[in-house]
Amino acid sequence: MTPATPDIDKLLRITACAVGVAGDEKDSVLAEVVGVLVRSKQLQPASRAGALRALLERERVASTGVGLGVAIPHVQLRGLEQVACTLCVTSVPVPWQAHDGAGVRIVFGVLRPEKAGPRFDPQRHLELMRGIAQLGRDADFRRFACGVTDRNALLALVRETAQRLRDARN
Repeated sequence: MTPATPDIDKLLRITACAVGVAGDEKDSVLAEVVGVLVRSKQLQPASRAGALRALLERERVASTGVGLGVAIPHVQLRGLEQVACTLCVTSVPVPWQAHDGAGVRIVFGVLRPEKAGPRFDPQRHLELMRGIAQLGRDADFRRFACGVTDRNALLALVRETAQRLRDARN
């Protein structure tokens, strides 16, 4: 992928990974997703409330729970120049209104700019989202992600799984 929107394993930063995320409801987990994006310096603190509001509204329109214990909350956000991404693993399954009814433990949060620009290519963004979905469908990734105890292990798992999935396609 081009630098405008790299693969998930290249985009995801160690500071944007969180394990043992507390919360037993979707809203509190989404607040933590936004908090991780702020702490990882992908989102300005002044944009925190707007980002959370956008994610909550997105969930009211349609759940981002994709099944198998995975959610991919994603929205466009005014003022962003490039994609911001986080991966959070909750300590307990969280009700998310996924189509299969399963509680969510693995949450990929994705914020994207409203318009294309030098650091954002909408077509490459679709490829990024497809890569995230492939990770979420991978049974080994899900099983191991729910068992990691630190963010270093989580990021290593993302990188290993993404490479394995790329190798399988080639």
